[in-house]
Amino acid sequence: MATGVLYLVCCAAPPALHAEELVVKAQARGWDVCVICTPTAASWLRDRSAWLELLTGHPVRSQYKLPGEPDVLPPADAMLVTPATSNTIAKWALGVSDTLALGLITEAIGLRLPVAALPHLNAAQASHPAFAGHVETLRAAGVAVLLGPDGQMLAGAEPESWDAALDELDRHTQR
Repeated sequence: MATGVLYLVCCAAPPALHAEELVVKAQARGWDVCVICTPTAASWLRDRSAWLELLTGHPVRSQYKLPGEPDVLPPADAMLVTPATSNTIAKWALGVSDTLALGLITEAIGLRLPVAALPHLNAAQASHPAFAGHVETLRAAGVAVLLGPDGQMLAGAEPESWDAALDELDRHTQR
């Protein structure tokens, strides 16, 4: 039986194509998973969204709802942002909420929800001088930004990195 609601926020990087595997892994830990995508990730997962909806029991969301429309997802207890692209990391650190995915993860900081992020970007993006500052900003706000031992990203599609992120969320939700 699920003991908490996890928003899985997928950005447009290759690991997003394995979202259903992460959903199953989180569900095995008792999470009720809701999938939220950036607009580009939603286009990448368009052919899989029906399967993800069947798997989770929730619609896959990528757009803001209209004012007055009911929320179709239960409130989140925690969020996992993976793969977290360079674009999302930068906008998130700056508080930009121009997509539903960014709006939710930006609000999660203010709501003090447990949030973990698995960045997935190339070495050139990771070496940009702004990246380290954005990571530090998010960490100072309480986000668990999980990087590999060399300071580079963990591979967002690897089950070991998913386990590390889920372990982090489990610790913060005392599950």
